[in-house]
Amino acid sequence: MIRKRLLLRTSILVVITIALVYTFYTNFFADKASVRVGEEPINFVLTTLEGERIELADYKGQGVFLNFWGTYCKPCEEEMPIMDDFYQIYKDQGVEIIAVNVNEADLRVQRFVERYNLSFPVAIDKGMLVSDAYGIRPLPITFLINEHGIVEKIHTGMMDEALVEEFMELIKPKT
Repeated sequence: MIRKRLLLRTSILVVITIALVYTFYTNFFADKASVRVGEEPINFVLTTLEGERIELADYKGQGVFLNFWGTYCKPCEEEMPIMDDFYQIYKDQGVEIIAVNVNEADLRVQRFVERYNLSFPVAIDKGMLVSDAYGIRPLPITFLINEHGIVEKIHTGMMDEALVEEFMELIKPKT
C-alpha cells in the first residue's frame, strides 16, 4: 500500500515537472519568429497616426525598414531620431521606414512623435495582432525588407548611426 502511494506520487511529480519544463521552454527559449530571413514577410494593414492606410505589400519595389517599438523602450527612444535623420536621406532613394508601435495609446504615441519631430509613417498595432504574427519580443526589433519583398535581415536591439546607415544601404533598391 505504501509502495503504491509512493509510486503514484512520484508519477504525478514527474508529469508536473515535465509540464513545467515544457511550458518554460516554449515561453522563453523557443524561436517564436514566424518571419525569417530569406522569406517574404507577413503582409498587414495598419493605420498611421494621420489616418492613412499602410499595407506592407504596397511597398514592393522599395526597401522597407520595418521597426517595432514602444515609447517606454529606452533604446527605441535613442534610435528613433537617428532613423529619422537617415530617412531624410534615403526616402528619395527608394527606402521607406514604417514604425509600428506595439499597442500604446494614440495620445502617448503622438506626443512621442511630436517630441522627436519624426517624419516617417508611424502606426499603432492595436491588439498586437501584427506584433504577435511577427513574434515580436523584445523591443526594439527591425525587419529589413529588400525591393523584391524578401527579408534581408532581422535586427533585435538598439541601432546607432553606423548601423542604421548600413541597414539603409542594404535595402536600398539597386538601380
